[in-house]
Amino acid sequence: MPTLLTAATLVEFEPASVEVGDLRIAQGKIVARGPKLTPEPTDEVIDLAGRIVMPGLVSAWHQLHAVAARGLKPRGTGFLGARTALEAVEDELTLDDLTAFAAVGGLEGLLAGTTTLFDVHAAPKATLGSSTAIAQGLNGVGLRAVVACEVSDRTGAIAREEGLEENSIYCARARGRFRGAFALRRLDLLSDDALTGLVEALAAVTGPRPLVLSPLAEDSREEKASIERFGKTPVERLLARDLVGPGSVLSQNVHLSWPELSQLISRGAWMVHCSRSNQSSQTGNAAPGKFGVRACVGSDVLSLDVLAEAQAATLRSLDAGQPIDILRFLANGQRLASEAFGLQVGLLREGAVADLVVSDYHPPTPLDATTLAAHVLHGMNSHNVESVMVDGLWRLWQRKPLAIDVLEVTRVARDAATALWKRLLA
Repeated sequence: MPTLLTAATLVEFEPASVEVGDLRIAQGKIVARGPKLTPEPTDEVIDLAGRIVMPGLVSAWHQLHAVAARGLKPRGTGFLGARTALEAVEDELTLDDLTAFAAVGGLEGLLAGTTTLFDVHAAPKATLGSSTAIAQGLNGVGLRAVVACEVSDRTGAIAREEGLEENSIYCARARGRFRGAFALRRLDLLSDDALTGLVEALAAVTGPRPLVLSPLAEDSREEKASIERFGKTPVERLLARDLVGPGSVLSQNVHLSWPELSQLISRGAWMVHCSRSNQSSQTGNAAPGKFGVRACVGSDVLSLDVLAEAQAATLRSLDAGQPIDILRFLANGQRLASEAFGLQVGLLREGAVADLVVSDYHPPTPLDATTLAAHVLHGMNSHNVESVMVDGLWRLWQRKPLAIDVLEVTRVARDAATALWKRLLA
């Protein structure tokens, strides 16, 4: 049954647009837009007068399994302590754990208006089948996701090869709201064999080349360690293998020199800023104002709240004297999702996928294209999210998830975390 949303305040991020109008949705897409559409006999008409409708938010970098480390005592101080604690969690993850944490992490995103995420995970003891396990957790929530298992030498060659195999299998299998990708990790440890294997795996994929996701320069010691071990910086190694381009999603990018940033940007890489995570782990202050025209935000190991992430990034950059455009960073996440899925994500126009957020934010000052950025930065928040549609289906309606039991999802995740923590302390 087609859905007709009437009298909504329709908001798009870039170019900034605010206007009152109607949307007709059918078969997962927006099929008509106008100031006042005539209802058809089969339409389900929903009056959204006084409500804002905007495209669903996108986290360009997230680690759903990190919810298992929430409240776990760090194993040391600063970035190294945070990384060590997360790796300890990863080393104990089971397939059931991945499903449980994906469901509860995805639920947090749904409640915050996030409709798409790029998930990167590691589970050395449960690598094969891990992407499917995460997709199962997200499927009930109803989100759209690109899922990638990390390829790493941290726990040995067998786990590394399993990571390559898992990504290859999932890239071929993923359909509908899910896509596969390849992810790298710990470039200071990643062997030449791993990079060779990745290049070969990418070449063997039938169809469009999958995305390659990788954190870069998150650790201030990464470059020195890479030079000592391989004779090249991580950036030089990626460039030498032609692993930087429009299909590259590089996150963190904290400790990069301007010449390195320039090389990455000129190759067309997506540059993801994770402000809250950088602050939490004390890894340092990135310079997202220098990330170029394909810069976006990711929520990394914190809650899947893209609006909060964009606000933190904007305010942090403003405080550093290098302001960024919050609307562009949000819109770029939607552009990345559009490329990943081969769909139009992020516009409220005919032909675009119907990933929508209904907000009950009531602006206390005029809301138009010139003031939208200020309202997004200083006014809107996840508490305003009233309903969420993904792929033309309501997944959250009047703040109630429609396909899952919130108490059950959180209970399962809490039980899984309790058991995992006990294994860590054994």
